[in-house]
Amino acid sequence: MSRTSKKAAVAARESTRSLGATVKAATANPPRTVPRLLGRIVLGSFLLFAGIGHLTFVREEFRAQVPEWLPIDKDTVVVASGIVEITLGGALLALPGKRVHVGWIVAAFFVVIFPGNISQLVTRTDAFGLNSDAARGLRLIFQPVLVLWALWCTGAWRAWRNRSR
Repeated sequence: MSRTSKKAAVAARESTRSLGATVKAATANPPRTVPRLLGRIVLGSFLLFAGIGHLTFVREEFRAQVPEWLPIDKDTVVVASGIVEITLGGALLALPGKRVHVGWIVAAFFVVIFPGNISQLVTRTDAFGLNSDAARGLRLIFQPVLVLWALWCTGAWRAWRNRSR
């Protein structure tokens, strides 16, 4: 190997290490503040409560939100989403070292379930006291807030923004 090739190989290794260190630093230690901690606790608790509700006392209400066009049994969807919510809520509360990754997953989950909220508005399905188009429309506005909340309280958005600095 020529001297130039060796220098290029060393430079490539150093560049890869530097990139790896940057990504690791951005995802491992996003800012830890009391408001973010409280936001994670509240969001995690909310997801745990909602997940338990999917499996128990508000199961029928959640079934009403499953779109008719979805080719899966409504009860299966409700149970599966309840298990996912319990898992995500528990992860927000119990895995602070993984909060950035969990934050992205929680945000993605809120995006994935958004069609159910749209379906509830379009089909004018009453559930959870949302018995008017205005109430169902207001609920749609809240879903992006949940996405932003998940990204903010876990430091996921800031870690993503700072990844190349």
